[in-house]
Amino acid sequence: MLMKVAEFEKLFRLAASLDVDKNDLKRLSDFLRNKIYDLLLVAERHAKYNGRDIIFEPDVPLTKGLQETLKEFRAMDTALELKPVLDALASLPPLDLEISEDVRTLLPEVAGALVVAYARVLKELDPRLKNPQTEHHERAERVFNLLL
Repeated sequence: MLMKVAEFEKLFRLAASLDVDKNDLKRLSDFLRNKIYDLLLVAERHAKYNGRDIIFEPDVPLTKGLQETLKEFRAMDTALELKPVLDALASLPPLDLEISEDVRTLLPEVAGALVVAYARVLKELDPRLKNPQTEHHERAERVFNLLL
């Protein structure tokens, strides 16, 4: 898992007043692992295009909205650990390029920002939502797959 149940629950409450439980955590962990990997694949492409053999922070495609959400996550006083993020990524095909230390340091915060954005997408899709179910998660994931 990419984060502890208490962190996960806290972020969903703070971001969108949603109640989630540990059963939702597995689904979200898989989603985060895949989206972070997608961002790193694009970052790798950027680094290669610029003739580098290492991925630096400016290579990571953080949209304006995700950058703003990243700032909001940082203000929520919740820190995620790096090791679970790297462990989750290790289960996917390796990248061709190395990841710089600044990108490694950024990954837990990107994961946190994605959680905040995901919770808010759930709420946007159904403003009355209190406890997301499978159908809500599936719709939110389809939105992210279209955009990231």
